[in-house]
Amino acid sequence: MKLEVIVIPVSDVDRAKEFYTGLGWRLDADIATSESFRVIQVTPPGSPASVIFGTSVTAQQPGTAQGLHLIVSDIEAARDELKRLGAEPGEVFHDEGGIFHHAGADARVPGPDPQRNSYGSFLSFSDPDGNGWLLQEVTTRLPGRVDPDATTYASAGDLAAALRRAAAAHGEHEARTGAEDPDWPDWYADYLVREQAGTELPR
Repeated sequence: MKLEVIVIPVSDVDRAKEFYTGLGWRLDADIATSESFRVIQVTPPGSPASVIFGTSVTAQQPGTAQGLHLIVSDIEAARDELKRLGAEPGEVFHDEGGIFHHAGADARVPGPDPQRNSYGSFLSFSDPDGNGWLLQEVTTRLPGRVDPDATTYASAGDLAAALRRAAAAHGEHEARTGAEDPDWPDWYADYLVREQAGTELPR
């Protein structure tokens, strides 16, 4: 079972459409079968799941969807991009307990996780209705979270960042062995799969 769509409540459909497409989210559908029923579907860049809003698609009150998570590989770069696109994100924060985050703004500590641990840094923003989104920085998945047979990257930037990490690790590998590795493409591929799956990295 794959999570395919979440539905969020909005008061002004056109305003919401302009906001989300302005963030670079792909417009998949804008269908109205009557004056009282309209469905809009958008998809965040690189996401396998989409977001639906519209007229008569949910009984929730506008702005009541909270804690919606988007995963990014670089929280500060993502904040800069959101700010450039007009989303008015908050400051990057981490939780004082070091595990996920508390509800609302409780226990927020300014700045990214001090060790820049994967899963540990967040920022928030809201759409014009007040539906609340959180960005969470994930650079390395915990073991078992990703099927190693289905390695994918959300964007060319994410893949490039992973290749840079692999290149740095491979440089250390060659320094340890004292020899140039002619099979470096295989080593890189193994590194990328293991890193995303959260298993032990090659040495």
